[in-house]
Amino acid sequence: MRKIILVPDSFKGSLTAAEVCDILGEVFSRHFPEAELVRVPLADGGEGSTAAFLSAVGGERRVVRVQGPFGEEVRAPYAILPGKHTAVIEMAACAGLPLAQAAGRLDPGRATTYGVGQMILDALQIGCREILLCLGGSATNDGGAGCAAALGVRFLDSSGRSFVPVGDTLQNIAHIDLLGRAPVLAGATLKVLCDIKNPLCGPRGAAAVFAPQKGASPDEVLRLDAGLAHLAAVAEADLGVSVINLPGAGAAGGMGAGAVAFLGATLCPGIDLLLDLVGFDGLLKDASLVLTGEGCIDGQTAQGKVIAGVARRARVAGVPVIAFGGVIGEGAWALYDMGVTAMVAADRAALPFEQAAPRAAADLRRAAEDACRLMTLNAR
Repeated sequence: MRKIILVPDSFKGSLTAAEVCDILGEVFSRHFPEAELVRVPLADGGEGSTAAFLSAVGGERRVVRVQGPFGEEVRAPYAILPGKHTAVIEMAACAGLPLAQAAGRLDPGRATTYGVGQMILDALQIGCREILLCLGGSATNDGGAGCAAALGVRFLDSSGRSFVPVGDTLQNIAHIDLLGRAPVLAGATLKVLCDIKNPLCGPRGAAAVFAPQKGASPDEVLRLDAGLAHLAAVAEADLGVSVINLPGAGAAGGMGAGAVAFLGATLCPGIDLLLDLVGFDGLLKDASLVLTGEGCIDGQTAQGKVIAGVARRARVAGVPVIAFGGVIGEGAWALYDMGVTAMVAADRAALPFEQAAPRAAADLRRAAEDACRLMTLNAR
């Protein structure tokens, strides 16, 4: 065993990507002391992306005061990469589900992305010309309308009055006006990093798939889905931009759609951009094994999350991949066709998340121990 690359995502809500690296590294170094360990904690555009970029390429952390998911003031960090030309903004920093949970208020129909727009505006005003906007972990379902409003986009009701829409009021939008959009957006590049391909609406859309996790009832899901469909229809009529069937438009409560329609953004897989930045293909050239993982490995993982991106590149290089997950769910087996060699579940007791999270570190350590013992047996 020459070199082992540790390149996991976080186990959301229980372990950071760096902590996963530490646990896997401790176990594998004990069994394979001759191997060089290369730690590359990652994120795919969701929660943890800011820290992952700073860890990968350096830069500085900036903290701003902006609106939280329900209008309260929060301190939201973002990253400025070396050269001060590019900012990495994680929407969960001010519109994330953990913030809503901490406030004891899960209400995607009333949560806003307004603070995300304030963060983008701050980065542009201090001279950044490229924004990498990381989607994931949102508490919202406003189609990015709040973010756009903070950047000067006007949403008008049937009486011509301007308002800031949330999920519950998207149906009230009669017209969208871009004339007042912040001048600093001109000439700036906005790339939206997202790890899913879900469309805006329908059975695989933002509301149907993700709003229940944010606290929406079945009736609320239907209302939120209808609101997003209405938003898309008005955007197409007023702006000439069609986002209704755009892959990734449903990310972060429809933020993917709003960023494209209102801010001229492009959607791209976050994992590929980050793997390029850390020189992952070069690291693979003399590697014997890649270790990766995330909290839940399932069908969504194959749609562009960390494990899928890592596995595709490792397969080209002929390097085996072991993926560790808190749990392994329906659809995970598609990853075998993408380059994953084996998957190992850490939670053997099938516990509810609230019970599994406190023991995640111990469970992952045991899973890594099992994997090492099997590999040692195979080498005899």
